[in-house]
Amino acid sequence: MSIEWIHALIGGLIIGAAVSVMLLMNGRVTGISGIINGAISPQKGDTAWRLLFIAGLLLGGLALRSLNPEILGSSPHSNPMITLVAGLLVGFGTIMGSGCTSGHGVCGISRFSPRSLAATITFMGAGVLSVYLLRSAGVLP
Repeated sequence: MSIEWIHALIGGLIIGAAVSVMLLMNGRVTGISGIINGAISPQKGDTAWRLLFIAGLLLGGLALRSLNPEILGSSPHSNPMITLVAGLLVGFGTIMGSGCTSGHGVCGISRFSPRSLAATITFMGAGVLSVYLLRSAGVLP
C-alpha cells in the first residue's frame, strides 16, 4: 500500500503552520506575488524581510535539490515561448486578481475571504481548462 499521500499532508501542514506564524508574528499574508512586488518597488523599512523571505525560498529549494536531486522532479520539456507567455499571463493574472495562488488559495481561504474563494475557484478552473485545451490541440503532451 502506497503512503505517498502522507508527504502531501505533511507539506500542507508545514505550509499552513508557516503562513499562520507569518500572519501572527508579522501581521502579513504570505502571498508570494505581493512579497516580490514589495521587494521590486520597495518602501523604507519594508524591504529586508521581503528579500530574506525570497532568499529563503530559493536557498531552501537549492538545499533540497542538493540533498536529493530527484525530489523536485525533472524540468518539463516545453517550448520556451509557451513558458514565456504562460509566465506573463500569470504575472498579469496576479495583478488583475490582486494576489497569487498562495495568497488567495492558502492565506485567503484560511481567513474565510469570499474574494479569495472566488479567485481560487477561478484560477483553478482556468488552469484545468487551459491544460485540457492545450492537450487537445497537441501543444502539451
